Amino acid sequence: MAGQGTSFSVGQVAGFAGVTVRTLHYYDREGLLSPSERSAAGYRLYNDRDLARLQQILFYRELGFPVEEIRSILNDPQANAVEHLKERHRQLNEQITKLQKLVEVAEQAIEVERTGVRLSPEERFDIFGEVRFDLSYATDAQLKWADSARQRESMARAARHSKEDWRQLMSELALWRAELIVAFEDGQPADGERAMDLAEQHRAHVERWFTPCPPQSHRLIAADYLSDPRAFAMLVPPSEQLPGLARFLHAAIDANAGRLIEG
Repeated sequence: MAGQGTSFSVGQVAGFAGVTVRTLHYYDREGLLSPSERSAAGYRLYNDRDLARLQQILFYRELGFPVEEIRSILNDPQANAVEHLKERHRQLNEQITKLQKLVEVAEQAIEVERTGVRLSPEERFDIFGEVRFDLSYATDAQLKWADSARQRESMARAARHSKEDWRQLMSELALWRAELIVAFEDGQPADGERAMDLAEQHRAHVERWFTPCPPQSHRLIAADYLSDPRAFAMLVPPSEQLPGLARFLHAAIDANAGRLIEG
């Protein structure tokens, strides 16, 4: 970027390197790049070696390396840049895979919006009440089960539900939820017949409205109720949740799955 022996001011380097003066000052404060020379008037100047180092910094920044790691690579003669680059290569490939799946999720969401039911805020509250479908959880679940035929079928069937379908679905869920809470408050054992019957009713609900749900798949669904509050909130709104209720349902579903498999 410069001829031999040429020095440049901060403003000049910012101009031809495509960065801001503030960025160069930041690199200076962070110990990444400090101008090596001074003008007769005392202004800091960058020489050829500084510019070569800046090129390295910008290269690593483009690859997404954090400042701390760039400093380590450039300041440590023993640092193995190849190993750092291999690790970054692996991370970038992981990000690419995730982004590709996110593109698929976005495309499916577009299709749902095109073919799904439009609900006003009033209609949504009337149908869903306090149950909230957390978009972040829905996206994570779609990424988690992206290769599952059942997940694809569930998304497709949900998109085809009419307003009345959703109204009936949520009404059934509310009645089931009330029975679940009563059984829990009555102290029913999670592996008892009443709790397992409620678990079976939930499994049948999933099959009726979304996708085939064999016992092992039901266990996977129940695992999210225990590990992710967002998943359980889609089934039992926070205002109705009780300490231990998610664990009770998880255990009941597990016991019911065992009953079905063994029976």
